[in-house]
Amino acid sequence: MDKITLKRPFFVVNPKSYLYGEKLHQLAKKTDELCEKYNLQSLFTAQLVDLPWVVANCSHVIPCAQTMESLKPGRGMGHVLPEALAAAGVRATFLNHAENPMTIGELARTIQRAREVGILTCVCADSVEEARAIAELHPDIVTCELNNLIGTSQIAGKDYIRKSTEAVKSVSPQTMVLQAAGISTAQDVHDAIFYGGDATGGTSGIVCAPDPLVKLDELFAVLDQVRSEI
Repeated sequence: MDKITLKRPFFVVNPKSYLYGEKLHQLAKKTDELCEKYNLQSLFTAQLVDLPWVVANCSHVIPCAQTMESLKPGRGMGHVLPEALAAAGVRATFLNHAENPMTIGELARTIQRAREVGILTCVCADSVEEARAIAELHPDIVTCELNNLIGTSQIAGKDYIRKSTEAVKSVSPQTMVLQAAGISTAQDVHDAIFYGGDATGGTSGIVCAPDPLVKLDELFAVLDQVRSEI
């Protein structure tokens, strides 16, 4: 399976474990509608049991696993097999999130396995130095997010956005950079892209909003707007 080609700017909707079942389906359908409306791409993560529903019912989002592992078909009870994700229609995976970190060896092996099955890799990094080091593995996306800002509704300043983006691009120019952590307002989305990010996205800023669907509409509208400014 060939990997999807990403176009700047794109968005990530990452419900983590906040949503599942019907509520997740509603958010996925809304994301799908907004991708079509604005001609924008969005990775949409879900629990493994919900991903087949997203694949079957949302033709405009990029279905994304919240993790994956490097094992091959055979033994591996309880682990996440790359071939199984690909066969189910999953097109991307997060790796090394602060809430599910990986060793550097396992991360390198998993990125290679993702290449073999045509799945995009979105690898999380905390500091500028970590972003530069992870870029050496040439993932498809590096998510630059300060761990201490995750879930705080406070985003990193423009200096961090610029420096972390430059650190990744200096090592792996083809790797896209997702600027995240604390994204909750239209201004946050604007700044994450305007100051250099290829993408942005959110979790609690969306799912914990009074109306997550209205919030998502607001964030996609500004992503469409900032596209004309970069």
